[in-house]
Amino acid sequence: MQIVEDRIGAELFLSFLGVGGSSGMTLGSASAVLEDASGPFMLIDCGLDIPERHEQEYGCLPRAIFITHTHMDHVSGLEPLFYRAWFNMQKDGKPIELFVPAPIVPLLQQRMVTLPSPLAEGGVNFWDAFHLVPVTDGFWWHHLWFDVFPVRHHADHFAFGIRLAQHFLYTGDTRPIPEVLARLADSDEQIFHDCQPVGNPSHSGWNELKAEYSVKFLSKLILYHYGSEGNAEALLGEGATTAVIGHKYPV
Repeated sequence: MQIVEDRIGAELFLSFLGVGGSSGMTLGSASAVLEDASGPFMLIDCGLDIPERHEQEYGCLPRAIFITHTHMDHVSGLEPLFYRAWFNMQKDGKPIELFVPAPIVPLLQQRMVTLPSPLAEGGVNFWDAFHLVPVTDGFWWHHLWFDVFPVRHHADHFAFGIRLAQHFLYTGDTRPIPEVLARLADSDEQIFHDCQPVGNPSHSGWNELKAEYSVKFLSKLILYHYGSEGNAEALLGEGATTAVIGHKYPV
């Protein structure tokens, strides 16, 4: 098993490893992979099941990961990934790039890194298997600039989305954010958006999106984090487009 080599082609795709919420594990933790025709080069979020799903799909570990927020269905996979990455790094010497919005770095530290000896043999820190890159407004990866922006989930500056201009915008978990879409998705960006049939204080509902988003934005939405097959059928029945695990969406 090897970490995939860095590469990027002219044509980009976003493929989902999971489309569910914290209570919809049969659909996998919400997570997507940015890839070109040659393979994957960035994973978005890493729930508990995602390292295994990534390896099954691509035969390798992720080369880089962007974390949207620190709820466990989005970060708990970093623990099993640590072990795979550490022992793999003994072969090729490459840690996994981990891009994390700066405001949530302390939260990630509290949740994942406080154990003093992650290996029984000792002498290893959790961060030794990752190259932590705290980010603010964005970051460079493979000569591409990715914008990072706060969304409305749980608390102020607790969760963030990611955008590659003229390619895609991925909201992460969020309430409706029309002001963000007006600023960052007004070109050709495909929008991948958190949604379920009925919203709650932390997640978007389809009726809310229809009320707050223009027809232009609604036509570009591909919805995930819907929790169950029944929820997907309900959204489809309302005319929405839902993300499908394994489908490669051109972006």
